[in-house]
Parts: sequence; structure tokens; C-alpha cells
Amino acid sequence: MNYNEAIEYIHGTKKFGSKLGLDNIRHLLKLMGDPHEELKFIHVAGTNGKGSTSSYITSILKEANYRVGLFTSPYLEKFTERIRINDDNIPDGDLARIVVSVKEKVEEMVEDGFNHPTEFEIVTAIALQYFKETNVDFVVLEVGLGGRYDSTNVINSTLVSVITPIGMDHTDILGDTLSKIAYEKAGIIKNDSFVISYPQKEEALEVVKSVANEKNADLTIVPMENLKIKSLSQDGSKFDFKYNNYDLRDLNAGLLGEHQAYNASTALTTILAMRDKGFVNVTEEEIRKGLENTKWMGRLEVVRRKPTFVIDGAHNVEGIESLRKALDNVFKYNRLILGVGMLADKDVENMIPKLVEVADEVITTTPNIFRAMEGRDLAKIVKKYNENCIAEENIEKAIEKAMEIANEDDLIVFAGSLYLIGDVRKIIMAK
Repeated sequence: MNYNEAIEYIHGTKKFGSKLGLDNIRHLLKLMGDPHEELKFIHVAGTNGKGSTSSYITSILKEANYRVGLFTSPYLEKFTERIRINDDNIPDGDLARIVVSVKEKVEEMVEDGFNHPTEFEIVTAIALQYFKETNVDFVVLEVGLGGRYDSTNVINSTLVSVITPIGMDHTDILGDTLSKIAYEKAGIIKNDSFVISYPQKEEALEVVKSVANEKNADLTIVPMENLKIKSLSQDGSKFDFKYNNYDLRDLNAGLLGEHQAYNASTALTTILAMRDKGFVNVTEEEIRKGLENTKWMGRLEVVRRKPTFVIDGAHNVEGIESLRKALDNVFKYNRLILGVGMLADKDVENMIPKLVEVADEVITTTPNIFRAMEGRDLAKIVKKYNENCIAEENIEKAIEKAMEIANEDDLIVFAGSLYLIGDVRKIIMAK
């Protein structure tokens, strides 16, 4: 099996849907020799900021000379982005080789009468096997959906569980209230463990506290009152942060936007708490370098200059609000040309007005996924708030239209779906 055949096999399992539950992944990993039982995990759940927070943690630990496995989803350009060690994606050959062995175990499962694993269960198993083989020091494991019944929650223990901001998303699966969603996210908390949580909205925070208490877990709320943002720019943010006896001044975060200073503070609290517990040995200089050198594709990422062209993965109300703040506080521009595409199962009616009201021109398009809302249907919603809107179903043509409209001092932003901006990034980088 080569790389392309491995990817074809993985994506071919989409037909088995998305099923929450741990029985299947447990059995698959058991047949594989339980690779997860030999790894040390930093488990990250939440609605927004999971990927950025995971990247900050990974980058800091890398600067401290640790080898860190990072598992995230989805990918933007190439599947192997999802399984990384420090800055390196899993090699194509290793992916193909591990897929062969996982496929054999999947077939064995099915023959024994078990349900066929889902795509995400298979990808989780591949990642855990790769991290075991490469003997990483830590695994930063990002939850796929929810937490309690997400396949990443097959792990039996963690060094720390991290919960980023919780908001309303995937309500059809996780529940229609913030407390129900928080309960699913808090499902990653293990008995007698150690938890770091963003200071959630009260309804969510009460649930996190209750679950931590029930599990006898040591809960630390990130002291955001000790965060002082000094400046925001297209180069990142400068801020001060205090945690316990640590007083860190003039820190520079490489990711753009006010919300990234909050994500960085969550990662900082995690690292400093782990240091206090003796889990890691990290210096202040390594922390500074790690924050500054953090990269995370598709999150307020500048992919071109003159005109400035930004892609952002905002795909829910909270993400759109963070993007809107960045448009107000980070970027300097004459006109805003907005390219937007969204999935039909998202809260489109509440997301759109927060974003399109500030745009001078809006181009709607259709993300390349079956769940996408058609660009022409999205345009009808946009026009309730901004008449300067055209629909261009083809993503490449939408990009060309934006470039045609824009002058050098304008800002082009494509946002609304990670699936959209992955294709946008590929097209821009190929030009």
C-alpha cells in the first residue's frame, strides 16, 4: 500500500459515519497491543481555541527539547498535518505502513462481529500507534467532537486535561444547552487527575466544577484577570501574564488576534502548572521562544501581501466574534473584501450579520464538502445585512474575483469554514 492508497482507504471509511462511543476504539487498540497505554497525554477539549492552545503547548515543549506528538483535526492541505511530531508531519511511508496494519485489525474486528470503526476511530488509532513507535515524550491530543464519547477519550490517564472556551456548536449531537455541551467536554476529566480550564461562562463553569469534584480532580481556572494585553498587530500580540509566583512581562504570541493572547494564557497556565508538579522542565526563555514561534495554519493567517490576504477558520458564533474583533483591532486597511462559505448545519443566521456588516464587498462561495450551504443560498442571507454581495460557487473564481476587486491597501478575508480555507490556502500558495 502506498500513501495515496492509504488515504483512499481512510477516507473510504467515511461511509461508516460518526458514532460517539468507546467500545469500538477500545477493541481496535486492544488488537493493536494498546499503544496508548505507554504514552503521556495532554488532552485538550473545548469548542474554540483547541488547535491554537494545543499548538502553543507543543511549541513551548519543543523549545524545551521535548519530542511532542500532536494530534489535531481537521487538516487544511494535507492529511498528514493531523499527526505530527514537533514541526514534522507523519512521513507518507509511515502512514501507509501503519494503515496496512490497522486495516488488518479492522478486518479482524468485523469478522468477530464488531461494528466497523469510523474514520475518526481509525485515524486516532493510526496516530497513537505512530506516537508509540516514535517514543515521543508527550502527546498533545485534541478531541475531535465533544469529549466524553470522543474516540480520543479511550486513554485511561492524562498528565493534564485542558478545557478551552465552551460554546454552542454541534448542538444536534452534544446537546442544545451550554450545560449539556459542557458536560460532554468535561467528560475528558479523569479520576484523581489535574485539570486546567478557561474561565467559562457561568453555566458551563458550574458543570466543569461539578465533574471535577465528582472525579476528585484538581481544577485550576486560568487567571485571565492577570492577563494584560499591551498591543495587537499583524505581527502578533504583546502581553503580560501572572500565574501563582510567575510574573512574565512582554511576552510575544506569534498568532494574530486578541483571542490568541487568551489561548496563549491557557497554554501558559498548563505549562507552568505542569512545571510546578514536576512533569516538565521548562525555562522562561523556552516559554518565550515557544509562544513567539507558534504557527497554526488557517487561524488569522496572512497568506499574501499587497493586498493583504487573510484566511481564518472561524466557523461558529464565538469564532466569528473573535474574527470581527481582529478586523477592528489588528488589521489596518482601506476596504474589506470578504469571501465567505459555510456549512449548512452551522448557526449561519447568527454568524453572518456579525461579519458581513463591516465588509465593503462580500463574495459567497461553496465549500467543497457535502454539508456545504450553496453560495447562492448564503448570498440571500448576506443580502439582508449587506447588499454589496455576489455569489460565486467556484472557490478559485471567488478568489480571482476578490483579487480583481481589491486594491493594494485593501484587506481580503476568506472565512466561515475550515473546509473552505483549506482549499483557499492551496490555491493561493500555488499562485
